[in-house]
Amino acid sequence: MNTADQPRRRRWIAHLDMDAFYASVELLRYPELRGQPVVIGGGRRHQPEQSADGTRRFARLRDYTGRGVITTATYAARDFGVHSGMGLMKAALLAPDAILLPTDFEAYRRYSRLFKAAVAEVAPLIEDRGIDEIYIDLSSVPGVHDTVGHDPLGGVRAVAQEIKNSVRRATGLTCSIGVTPNKLLSKIASELDKPDGLTVITEADIPTQIWPLPVRRINGIGPKAGAKLTSLGLRTIGELAGCERGWLVERFGKSYGAWLWEASRGLDDRPVVTHSEPVSMSRETTFERDLHAVRDKAALSRIFTELCEELASDLQRKGYVGRTIGIKLRFDDFKTVTRDVTLPQGVADAASIRRAAGQCLKRVDLSRRLRLLGVRAGTLSRPRPGRPESAPTATALATGAGDPAAAVAQEPDPELPLF
Repeated sequence: MNTADQPRRRRWIAHLDMDAFYASVELLRYPELRGQPVVIGGGRRHQPEQSADGTRRFARLRDYTGRGVITTATYAARDFGVHSGMGLMKAALLAPDAILLPTDFEAYRRYSRLFKAAVAEVAPLIEDRGIDEIYIDLSSVPGVHDTVGHDPLGGVRAVAQEIKNSVRRATGLTCSIGVTPNKLLSKIASELDKPDGLTVITEADIPTQIWPLPVRRINGIGPKAGAKLTSLGLRTIGELAGCERGWLVERFGKSYGAWLWEASRGLDDRPVVTHSEPVSMSRETTFERDLHAVRDKAALSRIFTELCEELASDLQRKGYVGRTIGIKLRFDDFKTVTRDVTLPQGVADAASIRRAAGQCLKRVDLSRRLRLLGVRAGTLSRPRPGRPESAPTATALATGAGDPAAAVAQEPDPELPLF
């Protein structure tokens, strides 16, 4: 039979989302907290304390003071109305007895690698969307198009369940999977039966399973667009789908209006991109209290060093060097300032990053208190074989060039010292 005469096989794209990922990793470490409201987002001072009898004493949200935000929370904590991105002080009003744990990104990255490797053993065509979610092209996985019993979708359900089982065996964690003909619908579907869910949706299911949902469930409709749609009387995806394309274009512009029309009908032809190069990498932290460049220079110098070391570790682990090194500062009046410098060649070692970022600091007025500090590497590339990465010179190391603490003594204007 000629290949061109064969019926076209259905496209199956999965979106896998780990369930409350950071919190779930912490529950593996502290199983006694299962079923309890737990919030992740504390600092080192919120590390659990080991008692003499072997039990652990955990920090409570009610005792938190500072400006930190929730990274994630267990589903038991979410029942109180707390959620990712919420300020910890506000969350303490809603769930004062919730357990507060510090973040441990090294552990989260390790489990991220484990779950992605487990998925790749079943379905290798994966698009990495971050530490806890991926898209998977299942279209060519053996058995995915099989009918099982009287269920024409039995094959795709079995493959998706095999992926879930593999992730659980490899990590001890659960995930939720949505499987549909495209990425847009799969992203929505993966949220419909959390936690530990498996949802398969076809084009025929769109009117019953997708259209009744709020418009904000479509990834790409943000707060502003959602508010405008609501003001126009369009609250559900189905109501949006009932609009004429031209009507939406008039109100939202040619590109976004056309996209709204297509998205509401579940149309999306984007491929699963199995490899992409990052544009930049960065590390930043928001302080528990505002810090001053002079009075808190020791703390700022330590934090600055740690950020540079973490960024260097990220670059080296992923095999990149960066030519553009920059800083990000947010002051107590919420004004944000960025500065960067382009180097002759890419770097990936902490000392070189710290030195270049220190040069950027000299171009900023540091008279106001700081609430956030970040370091960034851009213009990324793979290091050339046989060409060593740049390293700090002996002179730079001896003089402390790029060292914010050393720069305090070198700065000629005492009113505007660097940290």
